[in-house]
Amino acid sequence: MSSTITLAPGVRSSWMSVVTPVVFIVDDDISVRESLELLIADAGWQPEVFASAQEFLAHPRHSSPGCLLLDMTLPDLNGLELQKRIASDREGLPIIFITGHGDIPMTVQAMKAGAVEFLTKPLRPEVLLSAIQGAIERSRAALDEQSDLQALRDRYRSLSVREREVMELVVRGLLNKQVGGELGISEITVKAHRGRVMRKMQARSLADLVNIAGRLRLTTAAPLSGAAR
Repeated sequence: MSSTITLAPGVRSSWMSVVTPVVFIVDDDISVRESLELLIADAGWQPEVFASAQEFLAHPRHSSPGCLLLDMTLPDLNGLELQKRIASDREGLPIIFITGHGDIPMTVQAMKAGAVEFLTKPLRPEVLLSAIQGAIERSRAALDEQSDLQALRDRYRSLSVREREVMELVVRGLLNKQVGGELGISEITVKAHRGRVMRKMQARSLADLVNIAGRLRLTTAAPLSGAAR
């Protein structure tokens, strides 16, 4: 699977960012690893190279944005097997498959499992760099979403049990009086709890709170009887 990549003139580090993205390379061909490592470093990203899937799995995870350049044929786990292995716990790491002899069924399987690109060797530098840039942008978006969701979960955990009960009834459409009736507390007490919920959850409006509840998956149950429409 030998294939050397020559850097095209003018392809430089135009995609640099404050946090340097990491591009993981898993390929058992040393010539491919070395040429990819030089190309990626020259483009301003941080390359991390591995000769096998197991080497990659044993490596500490990065929290920075990035992507994985993954050869389809490896000496231990193949590319598709590694893709399955990391699918659930590395959602912020898009995969670009690279192979010297791909076929349509293999390509379809990889893309259905979430790969962002499937490139065949010899690789054209400008095509590869463009694919990496797109994958890194997806990684940034996924990591931002994970960070935002974790912040919402932390805010929700800061609520008292009663505040959570009030929030869940409010976002299901109940008025303060109805919430009080469901919980056996006064309307004034509901208002006080509701105000604290809005502050702790950093919600600017009821619509905002409903959106937050949706992201936290708190609104899957059917509305209670008597809920306001």
